[in-house]
Amino acid sequence: MIAAPDRTPLTREFFDRPVLEVAPDLLGRVLVRTTPDGPIELRLTEVEAYDGPNDPGSHAYRGRTARNGVMFGPPGYVYVYFTYGMWHCMNLVCGPEGRASGVLLRAGEITEGAELARKRRLSARYDRELAKGPARLATALGIDRALDGTDACATEGSPLSLLTGTPVPSDQVRNGPRTGVSGDGGVHPWRFWADNDPTVSPYRAHTPRRRRT
Repeated sequence: MIAAPDRTPLTREFFDRPVLEVAPDLLGRVLVRTTPDGPIELRLTEVEAYDGPNDPGSHAYRGRTARNGVMFGPPGYVYVYFTYGMWHCMNLVCGPEGRASGVLLRAGEITEGAELARKRRLSARYDRELAKGPARLATALGIDRALDGTDACATEGSPLSLLTGTPVPSDQVRNGPRTGVSGDGGVHPWRFWADNDPTVSPYRAHTPRRRRT
């Protein structure tokens, strides 16, 4: 008999560690999105680490701005950004306050509230595709900039929270280059995923986009 996932909330101390420790340790954890229509729960299967001032791929590489301020802490808060004029992506801030590192949530399995996620992801053919990619994950869970700065460690009343779940065993964690990151930031093997999980997104190298005129 398989034990039920642990529903103990993750603490701030969990996130107050180096980003390359936190990122793989998030696999198998459960993200709970509370909405007026009911909860949606997602088991994390793919993430990417971004290491602030040491990482040209990070939004915080060149310092603090109005857009990325949440990344500077405290750990355990949610950083949401809008990209390509179309999509939102969700990150979890980690490391010591002022360090500006975070983990992009790339993919997961909807384990509760799939009917709510399907209403937002009408193009998904199968449930395994509902949150297969960072923009799809955010769309399925109804994540937007209004949730930027949310405390994911709050035990009550928060629209977003993280539960202990069932961590992916270390021998089933894989890592490789981050998806779509250009330049020096693209060389880091800081994408982590659960091996052979059907909800993990396919790897795509960076492709330069034409500038809009």
